[in-house]
Amino acid sequence: MQKQGKPKRLRKPQSQARPGHQSEMKPVPVTKPRPYTNGRLFNKVALITGGDSGIGRAVAELFASEGAKVAIAYLNEHKDAKETKRLVDAYTECLLLPGNLSDERHCRQAVQAAFKAFGRIDILVNNAAMHYESKEIKDISNAQLIKTFANNFFPYFWITKAVVSRMKRGSAIINTSSVTAYRGSDSLIDYASTKGAIVSFTRSLSSNLVKRGIRVNGVAPGPIWTPLITYSFTPKKIAKFGSDAPMERAGQPAEVAPSYLFLACDDSAYMTGQFLHPNGGEIVNG
Repeated sequence: MQKQGKPKRLRKPQSQARPGHQSEMKPVPVTKPRPYTNGRLFNKVALITGGDSGIGRAVAELFASEGAKVAIAYLNEHKDAKETKRLVDAYTECLLLPGNLSDERHCRQAVQAAFKAFGRIDILVNNAAMHYESKEIKDISNAQLIKTFANNFFPYFWITKAVVSRMKRGSAIINTSSVTAYRGSDSLIDYASTKGAIVSFTRSLSSNLVKRGIRVNGVAPGPIWTPLITYSFTPKKIAKFGSDAPMERAGQPAEVAPSYLFLACDDSAYMTGQFLHPNGGEIVNG
């Protein structure tokens, strides 16, 4: 077992009679609200995977409205990506990075291109994902299992590995998991497994980077209306999508994006290794 030193003394020893008086504390606690004005990400650069549509687009536009320059990595959805660029360019600057993120070399190249264009990367949002519906585990082929992990988990690791060495103290990494990581999914077994891996990856990485001043958190959305849904399920299931959530509806990407903004800016300066759960009211542990 590693020997631990004495804990650091952060303030002078002190005590008060109950109930205590804040004015006599040394130092006095900071309670003044932070000013909520536009520009919480001013002069920041964000790299967002899966930024062409859905949650990624909503995050890209919101970040840009708060002053961040944005690079979005996506596969080949060029029409959607160009629309995201148009929306971001209305505020700041947007760089498009098409290509297959399941290729480690491309992940490194995307990071290099973003850094070359903007000179820094302050925020990384790992968000790209896909899934297939399968009724039974026997229906999940090895090829599908490998492809799901190659799309949903490996790029998070590879891009983060390439970005971390370029990040400075105060930077933030935000990983997209899913409510399925916490309660499972009988028809998305391989997908839910990748999302569980992302939770463990986030918590482990946060511990690894905490002393470098890089915060690592995540968002675990519930049913959100994105293109992922329209190509994954049957028309009948799509018609009812989200109705089983406590709020009895699917969420919109714009309702999820503020969670990413909170974790990206200094409002969440005392959070790392945590997940936010915009999921329509489902109670989960974690």
